[in-house]
Amino acid sequence: MARVCALSGKKILRGNRVSHANNKTKRRFMPNLQNVSFLSDALGMKIRIRLSTSAVRTVEKNGGIDNYLTTACDDALSPRFRRMKKLLQNKLAAGNA
Repeated sequence: MARVCALSGKKILRGNRVSHANNKTKRRFMPNLQNVSFLSDALGMKIRIRLSTSAVRTVEKNGGIDNYLTTACDDALSPRFRRMKKLLQNKLAAGNA
């Protein structure tokens, strides 16, 4: 499984570990990924995804996964979440009609 956030796209960064003597050795900066489940009220299902902690905070700030997906730009979403956004829009449109 790749170490990439499903929503924000954060991934491994590379850099140097610098000692007190200014020796430089290669190191990797890992994103803080967590397995999270959100409840989608509109779809009536639980969504399990692997997100960075900053993406979890963003989803919570926007009021849940439904509100986040409806306001998010399609270009920023992964193909899985584009399909979920389209399904969500169809559900909401059918509920309003």
